[in-house]
Amino acid sequence: MTRAVGRCPMRVLMVTTEWPRVPWGTAQFVARQAAYLRAAGIEVEVFQFHGQRNPLNYASAWLEVQRRLSRERFDLVHAQFGQSALLALPKRVPLVITFRGDDIQGILDDQDGHLSLAGRALRMFCRWVAHAADAVIVVSAHMQRYVQNGKPVHVVPSGIDLDLFRPQPQAPARARLGLPADESLVLFVGNPKLARKRFALAQRAVELLSATMPARLVVGWQVPHPQIPDYMAACDALVFTSSQEGSPNAVKEALACNLPVVSVPVGDVAERLEGVAGCELCADDRAETIAAALARVLMRRGGRFDGRAAVRQLDEHLLTQRVIGIYHGVLNGRAPA
Repeated sequence: MTRAVGRCPMRVLMVTTEWPRVPWGTAQFVARQAAYLRAAGIEVEVFQFHGQRNPLNYASAWLEVQRRLSRERFDLVHAQFGQSALLALPKRVPLVITFRGDDIQGILDDQDGHLSLAGRALRMFCRWVAHAADAVIVVSAHMQRYVQNGKPVHVVPSGIDLDLFRPQPQAPARARLGLPADESLVLFVGNPKLARKRFALAQRAVELLSATMPARLVVGWQVPHPQIPDYMAACDALVFTSSQEGSPNAVKEALACNLPVVSVPVGDVAERLEGVAGCELCADDRAETIAAALARVLMRRGGRFDGRAAVRQLDEHLLTQRVIGIYHGVLNGRAPA
């Protein structure tokens, strides 16, 4: 079911279980990708639904997607997160799936941080549904090993808005946010209630750090996304302690703001920090190790730091073109580069 691309605008039905419903909501990257695809000339219709592990929700959503595919012209379906792909089966048009981390790796329990029974089931489903895809996208190279469908797996990290996330003077940012001018501020971005974010580990590391220098942990949560750059400008380092991630945007956005990063090894962080002087990838996830890394970073903070250069290739404009190239490859019946 291919057509000659270029005769009329490509129409994509983007199906997703996650969508930012409030200014500080998660999955900003999905909404941003849809917006950039539209700006690039792709007609994108978004179907967002709440699965909530409820079969009735999935059944209702499946019926609606199948109805739309039978009545409207779409060139392909792009499923954001593996579980969303269920709604496109059986296929009426080509299917592209983006796996973003928790889906193909398995969801961790919000209470104890371990892989849950539902997470194991989702991981098995995602590996199965990947076989139905005409193209698979993962957001970091380490996720490729979870996909074994005999087809090329494309690594396309979540992009960042380099116009929004850019270096700013620190003093005005602290004044705007009402933060102290005379302390070292360590930023934690994410939901502190999610077990996999390990907020308590970040807290403990900064407690240990504060025994050697004036330091405070600042939490960037339930903050409108456009305001996060102010927090990154105001702080002296980002601490990242998650136990599982795909391609964490907080790390990339911090680098774009020239904010040094201290992180445990997770997702594609090692790749992002490779060769970036002034950042620290911890050897383990002990609070003492993280605190020592923060101390080293903060003692160097007055020097020149150019994390932005390391993420220029992650500009959403550039990555959008890669996604469009995958679309064209699918529609033209070839494997895109």
